Amino acid sequence: MNPCVHEIRSFLIILRRVLIQTAFVVIVLPSVVSADGQDAIDYREHIMNTLNEQAGALGQILAGAIPGDNTAAHLNTIALTAQMALKAFEPKVLGGEAKPEVWLNWADFSKRMNEFARKSAEAAAMAKQKRYDDPLLGEKIIDALSCKSCHDTYRNETKKQS
Repeated sequence: MNPCVHEIRSFLIILRRVLIQTAFVVIVLPSVVSADGQDAIDYREHIMNTLNEQAGALGQILAGAIPGDNTAAHLNTIALTAQMALKAFEPKVLGGEAKPEVWLNWADFSKRMNEFARKSAEAAAMAKQKRYDDPLLGEKIIDALSCKSCHDTYRNETKKQS
């Protein structure tokens, strides 16, 4: 067999492998990156939905619609979830209800999230010592859960993804 033909065959085999690997990267990798991005969005939305549901339960307690026996448990859940919330936004993945301003104004956003976590923890600690209908506890809960200004700046409620 001619040495040139052998070299050409070896080259074609290597070229074929490279083309197959390149095709794999071009076709499969974007969907993996996209899936990871969607996973990050889904995760942070789960965290924020947990906060929303717990705040809703506390709203019912403060309104007197349901007994306040679980006030401390709801506040503890919010305090724990609030500690995780900022971490859920660390991957810079646009989408969901988060506006791009979250990452453009990261210092302000993280300051607000840390303050929310601190105030939630303070309210949870107070709830262990006070009755659910104590006005001071009610004020502390309302202060801790004043989410509107942050949501006005960093949340796009009309941009929900399914």
